[in-house]
Amino acid sequence: MGQGGEPRRAQAYDGELGAAVARAQEGDEAAFAVAYRLVQPGLLGYVRGLVGDDAEDVTSDAWLEIARDLGRFKGDGAGFRGWTATIARHRALDHLRRQRVRPRSSALEQDVLDLPGRHTTHDQALESISTEQALELVRALPRDQAEAVLLRVVVGLDGPAAARVLGKRPGAVRTAAYRGLRRLARQLGDRGVTDGGPRTLGESK
Repeated sequence: MGQGGEPRRAQAYDGELGAAVARAQEGDEAAFAVAYRLVQPGLLGYVRGLVGDDAEDVTSDAWLEIARDLGRFKGDGAGFRGWTATIARHRALDHLRRQRVRPRSSALEQDVLDLPGRHTTHDQALESISTEQALELVRALPRDQAEAVLLRVVVGLDGPAAARVLGKRPGAVRTAAYRGLRRLARQLGDRGVTDGGPRTLGESK
């Protein structure tokens, strides 16, 4: 699940994704299916981290909007991932408002911290737990930290792209992601970590 994992995998298919989106905008339904296949796992994991068991319904609503507005999109594969994450986030927040769930807030200092380097101890610990366990832990974080971790690790966005989705400065998002990962590492250390399942967070179904 670490920073060196899912973002690299996402970036590796951005060329294929960008080409598929361009063809889909010309009316190629098979190309849209390719774009969906490449984006959906990370998008669903992100939404699940926000709304829990209602993620599939919320993500389906997001894809309806994505399909409707596809012609308006301009950008490459990485840009498409950010655009779809923004739409999914809006649908998730709409859902939470309808459910009258008031998101938790936390004070976030506006200092700028870089994310830890690749293959740090807490990244490796997070790699060893299942998707369900990881999302349960992430959802317990303050919301700014949870969203930053999900966008960076699950959707695979870089700092500036995640900041655009959240409407925040890149430094604030890096700080939130760093603190979220650090808090998760402490929780995993307290609980003890075993290989609880076949999928990691970056491979959410």
